[in-house]
Amino acid sequence: MALLQRLKALLTRRRPERRPGTRQATSAARSADVPRENVLRAKLVEDPNDMQAFGELAELVRRRADSVEPVDPLIAEHEPTDHHISAEVAIWALAEELAGNPKAWFPLIELGRLSLQDDHEGAMRRLSAACEREHSGLALAEGVRTLREADLPGDGLGLGVGQWSPRDHIPEAGRQVVLAALEADRPLDARRHLEELKQRDDAETHAVVAELEPRVAAAERV
Repeated sequence: MALLQRLKALLTRRRPERRPGTRQATSAARSADVPRENVLRAKLVEDPNDMQAFGELAELVRRRADSVEPVDPLIAEHEPTDHHISAEVAIWALAEELAGNPKAWFPLIELGRLSLQDDHEGAMRRLSAACEREHSGLALAEGVRTLREADLPGDGLGLGVGQWSPRDHIPEAGRQVVLAALEADRPLDARRHLEELKQRDDAETHAVVAELEPRVAAAERV
């Protein structure tokens, strides 16, 4: 069953109602994690783009889901994969709630990542929307990285071409675009974007260019 279908199935089961993104009570919750979890949620309410807080909270959610004791197999309602999917449901709900903030872009990146396999078009819309909400290029870098990690470098390159501003964005955004071009076996595009990246004249950009230049040259020779 596709992820979004499983998410829908779990979300529509008859369970006690709770506000999306709030901590779900469970006998398996680790008591030591609860205070930290509440602190992280408060941080994300204040700054929905705190990537470190979101990542740490996601790990706590997954750990709690993995620690749930098995139910009686004679009356078991859950499939073996439900622990993982339950964690994804909680992360989805949190990201969806935080994404309601017009300044939130990282939750949209997470929603895009979670929906890439089952709703590619919707995932790309979410990633594009994240880039439109954030103007330093950090969202673009994360969006292209997300697509590269999903083995979709061509989509990452497309996102970069549509959103990247070499003069205005951080060097990491350009680095991700060039890497996407290389992984998509498009060395001419990689060279063109690397030359665009060179428009910036600062130490961080020089370091990125020095890293990418031999990789692009090697791809051109092949």
